[in-house]
Amino acid sequence: PLHSLLAHIDSQAVHSCVLPNFFYTQCMSIVVLSQENEEYRLIISQRCLGSFNASKPCGGSTFLPMLVDNDLPTTMDWRDKGYVTSIKDQKDCGSCWAFSPTGSLEGQHYRKTNKLVSLSEQQLVDCSSEFGNMGCMGGLMDQAFEYIKSLAPGGLDTEDSYAYHAEDKKCHYKPDSLGATCTKYIDMTSGDESALQQAVATVGPVSVAIDAAIDAPDCSSDQMDHGVLAVGYGTSDDGQDYWLVKNSWGFDWGDKGYIMMSRNKHNKCGIATASSYPLV
Repeated sequence: PLHSLLAHIDSQAVHSCVLPNFFYTQCMSIVVLSQENEEYRLIISQRCLGSFNASKPCGGSTFLPMLVDNDLPTTMDWRDKGYVTSIKDQKDCGSCWAFSPTGSLEGQHYRKTNKLVSLSEQQLVDCSSEFGNMGCMGGLMDQAFEYIKSLAPGGLDTEDSYAYHAEDKKCHYKPDSLGATCTKYIDMTSGDESALQQAVATVGPVSVAIDAAIDAPDCSSDQMDHGVLAVGYGTSDDGQDYWLVKNSWGFDWGDKGYIMMSRNKHNKCGIATASSYPLV
């Protein structure tokens, strides 16, 4: 149903669009102005963060900002520094919660080893139910980090050794196919965009939760339904501060799989409500 829906999108109708919460430099293959957008969002992010609760105590260590904002670079894009793997596609599976932390771990593994390794989201889908995740029915990024941490000195297998199938399967984690480890993880102070900016500027790509209601001017800052990856930030030519976000809906979505979300607009769409990154 999802790919049939995508096939009927009028890409010309959304070639150039600017919205209060999200804006795009290229809007090919986005349903933003389509009456089917709500159906699309429900299909692609159904139950993805079904158990999300903004008031739930975080399990990671708290991020402690060390710099003032004026000391940070005005722009950052970790893709240019080799920290980010290619765009992936979660397909018809509510597994965004697996793609978001995997992307952050890929960045931290590169930071430590100077080797970019694509890691297995399928392992998280299949193997982390003990930590509260429900495979294609949803999960949470911190619960994914808890699972990976529990495997130390093991961790996530490589994607090559444990490929993605977009469905729940039997766990077949193989420690000898290890791609990256996680010793602990760090949570940002909820709602603090300044802290998130410091982390993105100084650490690398950060796992974040958002409200994926991209055509709603009043999108929620505490009811999240999608996990994505903040890989940078900047300011557009017309003066709009933005977050550069990697999605997991394939290369044909957004700007080649990426989106620019509003920054410094009172935590629009919850970009800083639940953000975290691993330590390796």
